[in-house]
Amino acid sequence: MEYNAKDYGEVDSWATTLLLYNSALKEVGTKLEILNDEFQHIHQYNPIEHIKSRIKTPESIVRKLKKRGYESTLDNMIKYVNDIAGIRIICSFTSDIYRIAEMLRNQSDIKVISIKDYIKAPKESGYKSYHMLVSVPIYLSDSVVDTKVEIQIRTVAMDFWASLEHKMNYKFERNAPEHIVTELYECAMMVSELDAKMLSLNEEIQQTVATEKENSQTT
Repeated sequence: MEYNAKDYGEVDSWATTLLLYNSALKEVGTKLEILNDEFQHIHQYNPIEHIKSRIKTPESIVRKLKKRGYESTLDNMIKYVNDIAGIRIICSFTSDIYRIAEMLRNQSDIKVISIKDYIKAPKESGYKSYHMLVSVPIYLSDSVVDTKVEIQIRTVAMDFWASLEHKMNYKFERNAPEHIVTELYECAMMVSELDAKMLSLNEEIQQTVATEKENSQTT
């Protein structure tokens, strides 16, 4: 059932909208915890280091709508602001990112709306992350509402870099000195190299352990 949003200023509608997005965060968060537990049970390994979630503030939503030339109404908010409910998944290795994305795609009640792979195609600044826009059904007493959630999946190193870039953009209002932008881009290249080396080292460790286990079973 489609959710018909009312005017932005109607408190009851705003409260209902927040309920939907908070519920969507809980739904996706629970799924991720279950998938992580299952992976640990089967493979003795947790692909997820930790999970962060947040609801975008009304002020931030209004700013985004105005920037795009839309009036600040609930209807426009729901239609045009895709990251009101956001979840960030932090992993150890880049391979975990695609593993988690695949597990989410395989959930029958999660609809993938769009994917932006900034790992294979980083932003000009050097930003890397894997973005999924999904919708999940929220069951209310008299209706079912498909609600959007933006999911960002990163390694620990990517998240550390993105946090610094966010601080820089906020501090300089996206007009940072050129030398800082350049140095941050160089850091992004270091992060990419670090992630690649850590992944390679982890794969070597796993292969060595598997070989030793196999050899011990045959002797």
